[in-house]
Amino acid sequence: MHLFERPETQYVMSGDVSVAFQVFGKGQQDLLYVPGIISHLETNWDEPNSANFLISLGQHFRVIIFDKRGQGMSDRIEGATTLEERIDDLKAVMQAVGSESATIFALSEGGPVSILFAATYPQKVKRLILFGAMAKFWGTDDYPHMAHIKYMDKAIENVASNWGKGYFAAQAGPKGGFNPETQLLLAKMERMASSPSGVKKFMAANSLIDVRPILPDVKQHTLVIQRRHDQMVRRGNGRYFADNIVNATYLELPTSSHLPQFEDSDLVLDAIVKFANANVDVESLEADRKLSTALFTDIVGSTEKLFSVGDEAWRRVLDEHDAIAGPLVASYKGRIVKNTGDGILAIFDGPVRALQCALDLIEALDKINLPIRAGLHVGEVVTRGQDITGIAVNIAARVMDQASSGEVLMTRTLKDLTGGSQMVFESLGEFELKGLNENFELFRSAGHKS
Repeated sequence: MHLFERPETQYVMSGDVSVAFQVFGKGQQDLLYVPGIISHLETNWDEPNSANFLISLGQHFRVIIFDKRGQGMSDRIEGATTLEERIDDLKAVMQAVGSESATIFALSEGGPVSILFAATYPQKVKRLILFGAMAKFWGTDDYPHMAHIKYMDKAIENVASNWGKGYFAAQAGPKGGFNPETQLLLAKMERMASSPSGVKKFMAANSLIDVRPILPDVKQHTLVIQRRHDQMVRRGNGRYFADNIVNATYLELPTSSHLPQFEDSDLVLDAIVKFANANVDVESLEADRKLSTALFTDIVGSTEKLFSVGDEAWRRVLDEHDAIAGPLVASYKGRIVKNTGDGILAIFDGPVRALQCALDLIEALDKINLPIRAGLHVGEVVTRGQDITGIAVNIAARVMDQASSGEVLMTRTLKDLTGGSQMVFESLGEFELKGLNENFELFRSAGHKS
């Protein structure tokens, strides 16, 4: 190990946040390593098992590894972070190192982030490897594979009160625990990665994460690696991915550590290398199909207003509407696909940005006495020239039809991708949407947590 020169820690701006990353290795393929809940670039190299695992990866790949925002060498942040901010960070790091496409190796909590990234930017993800990952961070009655969310507060307090002592990392270790030296190094990694209050925020924000509805949108060949006796992320999580991702291969190892660098790390490495180099037909993912958020808005009572003010005055009203909507959508990295006569159809690559844009549109247009309503949904969208099609677009339109003046409604699919946003939602129950075969639970935005 002493012959290996530690990689330099570099930085890239993602929005207004500095994200730390390292690049090393001599392989021809890029491997983007997406960390779990504990992340610190520098201390990775202090612990021999971690360092040796990374060095071994570097024998086969150009490895790109980073600290997620809020942890390690990256900027600390106020509050928690959203999934789409985190996929922005993946995109920024790839761009900084000139990587156009990479195999993603996602550990634990990095799984949901990587799933959203693979579905949103299919051209950037060659293949996907999920190790000890979960579709939901906390369990529910319909997802019994993680600790139940009713125990969340107690579990978070327990983690925070023992943070920095290595106990959390020890739970992720092999059966029988670590030797004292490794325990001390992992305790240091906890302290360097985050403060107790910081990890509390991350764990609480993760309560909203649920990527189950978008698993069918992951089209890349996916390797799911799960250790049979992993107590932190039970094997039901891996099997769930294998059953619900179209091109998934499931590998279950007869060991217990939640961390890939311990126990049978040679088998993990071998599986990663063979999967990345397998001579199978990898379909060229269509650039015009990807996961997106569709936003429909509608001016309430537009027909009555037209008749009351006349064509010329109404045209001026619409011009004022467009002058507000265009820049606002662009400021949230969205694109107005078309004006619908009395509203807009816009598309975004992040659900939180789309939701915030809808809320701001309602507020801005209300100031000129132009009440609107809005509907949102996340799903696969097909781009046709400047237009878009797909069932997700139809669903967003039907969701908007259920909204009242000044209201933003959304599907559960969108709500469950807003983890870390501090948004508050109110369920309105299930609705039968016109032209669709299934009922949808709809939610109303109720502002932010105080």
